[in-house]
Amino acid sequence: MKKSALLLILFCMGVTISNAQEIIPLYTGEIPGSKPTPAEYVEKTEVRTNGTLSITKVSAPTLTVYEAPKDIATGTAVIICPGGGYGALAFSHEGIDVAKRFNAIGVTAFVFKYRLPSDQIMVDKAYGPLQDAEQAIYLVRKYAKKYGIKKNRVGILGFSAGGHFASTLIAHYSNLKISNPEKISLRPDFGALIYPVISFEESVHTGTMKNLLGSAPADSLKHYFSANKNINKRTPPAFFVHAKDDATVPYANSILMSDALKAEGIDTEVYLYEKGGHGFGLINKTSDVDWFNLLAAWLKKEKF
Repeated sequence: MKKSALLLILFCMGVTISNAQEIIPLYTGEIPGSKPTPAEYVEKTEVRTNGTLSITKVSAPTLTVYEAPKDIATGTAVIICPGGGYGALAFSHEGIDVAKRFNAIGVTAFVFKYRLPSDQIMVDKAYGPLQDAEQAIYLVRKYAKKYGIKKNRVGILGFSAGGHFASTLIAHYSNLKISNPEKISLRPDFGALIYPVISFEESVHTGTMKNLLGSAPADSLKHYFSANKNINKRTPPAFFVHAKDDATVPYANSILMSDALKAEGIDTEVYLYEKGGHGFGLINKTSDVDWFNLLAAWLKKEKF
């Protein structure tokens, strides 16, 4: 047996035995705006050489529930969006590991396995992810009582392209893409964007933009999917983390979004590491500063 296959089996066994988490399908029945999934479009989960879990070709999106222990639960919830350039999901170090840290501070977490934009499975791949984001917050609020969640304490956190995914919901939550007969609010109460892609007009990460919008997107699409250009006074507060030496997604992305929030009088906080590059997840090995503790303090200050 190949080493990578053995590692995957052991990893999955560990997750199943130690956690046995509930997994919620994002949709029941046919997914609106979808195409029939081709036979060759098969979801793939693999363990990378650095030991992290990566998922590709997602066609059946889900939320994996990590409920906060009842004795410390605060009623706050967060939807966690792993990164991966809209081509994969870094599901362990930008998903599962983060959910466990949130549980330790009394926050219920939902690790989001969202559909990756693809012309093979979506009628319009540019808007498919926004639809999934809206559906996720709709479900979390719809079933808030079941999970001991306060409906006015539901946020979204995203890493890298997952940060872009989250920022799109933050900016465009009112642009309805789903059925919402109960008229549940789709506005996140807060955002946390960790080394996020934000702008498709300035400091662009071209791979993320190409995967979402195609190789030659119209200027109108670039503008729509640059969250910093779509802020208003109802946009929720947000916390940012980035490294100044990030050569993949320049830290200017976080600054652009934070400055746009400040211009509208919206609470925001940015923590910049001097070093750390991109994709460090919870632990930036170049610094003793634990950004998650800073985020926890900010959430407390914001009364979440």
